[in-house]
Amino acid sequence: MKIIKAPQSIDIEGKSFFLAGSIEMGKAENWQQKVERLLYDYAFPITVLNPRRDDWDSSWVQSIDNPQFREQVEWELNAMERSDCILMYFDPNTKSPITLLELGLWAHNWDRITPEGRKLIVCCPEGFWRKGNVDVVTAKYDVDQAEDIESLVEFGIQFITELK
Repeated sequence: MKIIKAPQSIDIEGKSFFLAGSIEMGKAENWQQKVERLLYDYAFPITVLNPRRDDWDSSWVQSIDNPQFREQVEWELNAMERSDCILMYFDPNTKSPITLLELGLWAHNWDRITPEGRKLIVCCPEGFWRKGNVDVVTAKYDVDQAEDIESLVEFGIQFITELK
């Protein structure tokens, strides 16, 4: 398994997952590490695109004019486009406004689905402050929703093994 973190070059080997979801430092669990552990033993090549940046600085101004911030956001957008499957997790301890934005980008993005179907799979546990909104959006646009992180990974593996 190959793990690529922002802002490393996106050099995909085999099938790929983008880990979209809660990152709010100090509030969100490091669910990305859990997904990486669950994917570790698969016998085929997998690339994990993980936006959780090791050198993130929360003091960066969130502006298009800030080169580090812009690099992060553009890396994430490019990685989502290039991935085979987007695994999205909403941590109940967070607000996750960017994840909600990404859900909106991908749930109804008809030109970004694969011939095999949508590449977005969502996990939004009970307790997430906008779970009702997430449930309605995923139901309306027929986006698969997993009950927990383990099921999220299982759905993702099932999806990418069916890709041509």
